[in-house]
Amino acid sequence: MVNVNTSESTDPRILFRRRLANVRKELGWSQEKLAIERGLTRSYLSCVERGVRNIALLNICKLAETLGVTLKYLMDF
Repeated sequence: MVNVNTSESTDPRILFRRRLANVRKELGWSQEKLAIERGLTRSYLSCVERGVRNIALLNICKLAETLGVTLKYLMDF
């Protein structure tokens, strides 16, 4: 179970959203491009990266596939 009182440096939700944004930017993809390629709305992806939305594991797997990276790579924070 995730402790919601964890610090920013250990909170997996914060670490994931930062990692997703970094990987996306490393590949030169905009939020809009990733959203279109994955069939998501840009506003949903923006909310995920800002921590407004809690993303489901299935969508994490789909984003890794779309970005052409392994799930392990995307979750390496």
